[in-house]
Amino acid sequence: MLASSTQSSEISPTNWFVRKIEPSNMEMEEKNEKNGDAKYGDPRKFDPTFKGPIHNRGCTDVLCCILFILAILGYFAVGILAWSRGDPRKVIYPTDSRGQFCGQAGTGLEKKPLLFYFNILKCASPLTLLEFQCPTTQICVDSCPDKFLTLAKARAPLAKTGEDMEYYRKFCKIPEGVDIDKMSVVEILRDRLCPGMLFPSKNFSRRCLPDLGTKKGGVIVVGENTTSYMDENNEPRNASDLLEAAKKSNFAMEARQVFMRVFEDYTQSWHFILIGLVIAMVVSLIFIVLLRFLAGIMVWVMMFMVILVILYGIVHCYLEFAALKGVQGSDVTIRDLGLQTDFSVYLQIRQTWLAFMIILAIVELVIIILLIFLRKRILIAIALIKEASKAIGHVCSSLFYPLLTFFLLALVIAYWAVTAVFLSTSNEAIYKVFNTSECSRSLEVCDPKTFNSSNITEECPDAECQFAFYGGETLYHKYLIVFQFYNLFLFFWCANFVTALGQVTLAGAFASYYWAFKKPDDMPAYPICASLGRALRYHTGSLAFGSLILSIVQVIRVILEYLDQKLKGAQNKFAKFLLSCLKCCFWCLEKCIKFLNRNAYIMVAIYGKNFCTAAKDAFFLLMRNILRVAVLDKVTDFLLFLGKLLIVGIVGICSFFFFSGRIKPIQDAAPILNYYWVPIMTIVFGSYLIAHGFFSVYAMCVDTLFLCFLEDLERNDGTAERPYFMSERLLQTLSKKNEDAK
Repeated sequence: MLASSTQSSEISPTNWFVRKIEPSNMEMEEKNEKNGDAKYGDPRKFDPTFKGPIHNRGCTDVLCCILFILAILGYFAVGILAWSRGDPRKVIYPTDSRGQFCGQAGTGLEKKPLLFYFNILKCASPLTLLEFQCPTTQICVDSCPDKFLTLAKARAPLAKTGEDMEYYRKFCKIPEGVDIDKMSVVEILRDRLCPGMLFPSKNFSRRCLPDLGTKKGGVIVVGENTTSYMDENNEPRNASDLLEAAKKSNFAMEARQVFMRVFEDYTQSWHFILIGLVIAMVVSLIFIVLLRFLAGIMVWVMMFMVILVILYGIVHCYLEFAALKGVQGSDVTIRDLGLQTDFSVYLQIRQTWLAFMIILAIVELVIIILLIFLRKRILIAIALIKEASKAIGHVCSSLFYPLLTFFLLALVIAYWAVTAVFLSTSNEAIYKVFNTSECSRSLEVCDPKTFNSSNITEECPDAECQFAFYGGETLYHKYLIVFQFYNLFLFFWCANFVTALGQVTLAGAFASYYWAFKKPDDMPAYPICASLGRALRYHTGSLAFGSLILSIVQVIRVILEYLDQKLKGAQNKFAKFLLSCLKCCFWCLEKCIKFLNRNAYIMVAIYGKNFCTAAKDAFFLLMRNILRVAVLDKVTDFLLFLGKLLIVGIVGICSFFFFSGRIKPIQDAAPILNYYWVPIMTIVFGSYLIAHGFFSVYAMCVDTLFLCFLEDLERNDGTAERPYFMSERLLQTLSKKNEDAK
């Protein structure tokens, strides 16, 4: 595939003559393939003027380029519209009955970050499940109550001199000009100015919920050791009543609470996550540099280390599984446990670790079997990786190009995420009528400013106009789902465009190396910059075209996943089967399009043709050499995938020990989190993306050199007039490959 530097200065005619009169098995087989695969187009003809990527080229797929630019402008318009109407505070802060944000900086509620429910028992109402809002007055407070106290007791003559009532005022909603000291208990409760009673509560996701616990025998207690209490009507109540109300209140805010806890974990651990991602980047870079100089050794070390890391995972899961033996509650099944928002609960049952152990054992077995059966192909793939290492050595700047890709992808992801948040929070506050007795006006939309003067209070004396949710009926709100869909589609399109730009840039640089007969003398001074300039100047439309096709398929897959979630409770088995078939088909279609796009971009980088022509030429070239593609190219991808797996495994294990507090010397440095798996999974996912970015340089180099090698075989025959551009080692390697394939 590559012309070595030792042969670049002089070529002996005798050597080429010997190679000509004694053709290798590969060359003879190649001639047979050329004769038998005419249906996939004619092989490339010898062209003495062809010296690699063509410089005299024109703009391709101009119409798609214009469409892409217009779509980007529309994307900016949607973002500006969302930013002008959205309010992320609706996600960050809890909201009281008036729609005000608890704890918001710069407001009167800045020092009141917690939400308090006047009557948590009403959260057990079915309205909680219907409207996702507890039908009781909610106010912002600075702290949760820590003792039992009723309003009647606080106002009693025998109460402590003003202390109880002063404490009680913190949990009252007192309008300006109203003096509750001059009002009776009945009047205060009638006007819903104060709660009927207080009981010990604790902060749970910025909400004051009952401080419930369980004694031996399953007895539910509230506070320190109280199983029952007297309510505001002096009637005995059990602590279990509070449990039901707390569950319903918790259900109403379930998704938001999980999001808030995850958000809080990110605010506590973001700097540790950045450190973990930097470590992953450093490890990936070191691995790539070592692969450049010690390709053969590093590949074998990589395979051994992957097996070792997975084996450690199996042993660790077994130790955790054995340690839980005999522990009370550890034998509960995952099915019996159901869905829990605290995912750490699953790590306390044996079945979870057993499942992890079985999965890792299966992965270990599959990898070992593949390595055994592909051992000959692996030796050939290692030789191809060595040749790719030589190419990367001459184009060292390619190792740092993924940083540009990361930066552009980070911009795309950040823009999409911010726009999505602003779009989802651009609804207006909707208030509805809530009441405890029968009322025909219940759940109607109301205006809190005019509610007291309306006739609703006459029909329903106990009704209240409370904040319900965020929504709207304007034209903007009606098309809000369209804006969200457009945001998602442009996210896929832009992300795929950035990826395509990186592939074309690297392909052009490595093709410049391959088709340079005298390496590196015939190479351009800055191959990466030259290739990037050609891609942006001439082929933005082609990149947008290929990215558009892939994005359409990806959006369809997202829609199918959404429909699958909606149909989970359906009984129509045929619909489920059809949906599963469609998901499988579009998954396969996405993989095929990615493969074709990748090779089409290589052809675009070399010949400067439009996307469709380049895709056809690449497909025909691969089909004319389908045997080599099947037995060599994919084996190389498998080896590079093991490298990504190794980096992810190393960084993931280190982050697990750190965030779970199992490294004693730095145990105190680990942040206290709701879910320690949040930063771990973020680091693991980010590490894979980083490793994939760096290894994509090698993968793109191998694919480019492989395609150039196939073209080289068709264009040239190894004579002095038509010499190969590949090195002697690569020629021998691929000849050996053909002999092994027989």
